[in-house]
Amino acid sequence: MQKVHAVLTVHHLIPWVRFVKTFDHLTVIGLREWVALPDLGLAGLRAKIDTGASTSSLHATEVEPFERDGQQWVRFTAHLGSVVQLRHRRCEAPLVTMKTIKSSNGHAQARYVIRTSLALGDAVWEVEFTLACRKDMRYRLLLGSKALIHGQLVVNPGLKYVQDKPAFPATLSPVTGAA
Repeated sequence: MQKVHAVLTVHHLIPWVRFVKTFDHLTVIGLREWVALPDLGLAGLRAKIDTGASTSSLHATEVEPFERDGQQWVRFTAHLGSVVQLRHRRCEAPLVTMKTIKSSNGHAQARYVIRTSLALGDAVWEVEFTLACRKDMRYRLLLGSKALIHGQLVVNPGLKYVQDKPAFPATLSPVTGAA
């Protein structure tokens, strides 16, 4: 007779267990979370949490710098959907700086940096994002370690989508197609 090995998880043993959403004063998040960028009018975004990246990144194309009231700004198309469900929106934000980012393969690239509000669960705080072409990446928004520190977040790598989708005023709706 052959032995059968069964792997049981806490979900199998206690299906009604709800995972802890805070630890001490820190908010617990998983490797993937729902986020929004309310100042840009973007809701319903799936973010990949990357503790190995210091800077956060947003998939953007058609990036055009311009001047408004004596300040530098950038206009860009934010791409938010998956390869299967394409979604995009034209956005504008003040330019914080230009930054040279070195990818994991050693390639350096100059990128525009913007600062905008990020909503995750019931928290909202300012985060700097580089604007980069992430068309070949599964997730169009990457949340780096600086954003995690400022948001007082701790990552449980065994979980995904721990926090609820951010709530928004009725005037802000998820992006559906071109805007």
